[in-house]
Amino acid sequence: MVERIHESTGGPRPPGTLSQATRGGRRRVPAAGQVVPTGQAISPSRSRRLLDIVVAVTVLGLVFPFFLVLAVATRLSTGGTAIYRQRRVGEGGIPFTLYKFRTMRAQTNGPEVTAPGDDRVTWLGALLRKTSIDELPQMLNVLLGHMTLVGPRPESVALARRYPEQLRFIFRYRPGVTGPCQVLVRDEKVLGWAADVEAFYLTKLLPHRVDMDLAYLKDPTLVRTVRWLVITFLYLVRTAQPKLAAAKPEFAGAAALVRPNDD
Repeated sequence: MVERIHESTGGPRPPGTLSQATRGGRRRVPAAGQVVPTGQAISPSRSRRLLDIVVAVTVLGLVFPFFLVLAVATRLSTGGTAIYRQRRVGEGGIPFTLYKFRTMRAQTNGPEVTAPGDDRVTWLGALLRKTSIDELPQMLNVLLGHMTLVGPRPESVALARRYPEQLRFIFRYRPGVTGPCQVLVRDEKVLGWAADVEAFYLTKLLPHRVDMDLAYLKDPTLVRTVRWLVITFLYLVRTAQPKLAAAKPEFAGAAALVRPNDD
């Protein structure tokens, strides 16, 4: 969901967080089930978990009839199953199966990061991505405790394993359906300029994404969580949208939200 471009792979790390190299010089041994070595898992508070359950049950109950119609349309347009399943890195570096509506044609291969104009994306898939409707099945992940409402982006296993070591601490946290970087950081246009979208994402865009998420994760109160849900809703219904800074695809933060242009 635009990023400030950093010129190095360095990034923030919470106090007391170690990289893969420990203070003793030995590399950390991954815990059982981990696909990415990280520190001790950090779970949402009880109040956030209660909010997760209430919102997930409400959304799933309200949109279930719409799900059925969309599932049929998705299957016809992509030639594959309506629900796309992929292993993503969850809390503590433990993988889980993420659910989304399929937006790409079945039996196609390509980079883990999707750039503008990717011909794997169907016309319906492009619409679902633009409106974020393709992410509604993730409410099931929230209900099951794989994800939370607000948190870091749920990264694919293949791409997560390529994260710079000093940024892997982000996998200590439970991934979110939305979050600061997912709302304020829309990187599609930037990725369209890159020859190697995955390398550009990992070296230029990722440090800023982690930095923005960490600003919330350091103090993820219930009030701040609800605030990000409201900002996400306003963005999705286009009553507000981030404003791009001149010559750079970056956002100053939530204060940069303005009314969208007619286009």
